[in-house]
Amino acid sequence: MMSRTTGRAIGEDEHIRQSVADILTTPIGSRVERRAYGSNIPDLIDFPATPANRLRLMSASVMALTRWEPRIGISTAAVDYTMDGKTTITLDAVKRRGQRAGQPITLVQALK
Repeated sequence: MMSRTTGRAIGEDEHIRQSVADILTTPIGSRVERRAYGSNIPDLIDFPATPANRLRLMSASVMALTRWEPRIGISTAAVDYTMDGKTTITLDAVKRRGQRAGQPITLVQALK
């Protein structure tokens, strides 16, 4: 497994985090040979911070990761908004395969 920024070897957890970041921040339809890849988050991120939109972001995250990241199963998702306009999602997941299958992993991803 390799870091996409440095080209150096990285561990499994870091590779999963890298993959999750790529999936969640890639707009669906933006990859030429893989049009379905990505998530709806880029389309939802600028909506008002309402409970309904928080649920939409959580749903878009879980749907995209269920489809594109088979190494994890999502247990919980929580979206946090800050006063300076930043949005993050925290995902509690369980590894489905790999070195530590069955072990929990927490993923925190900035969405904006």
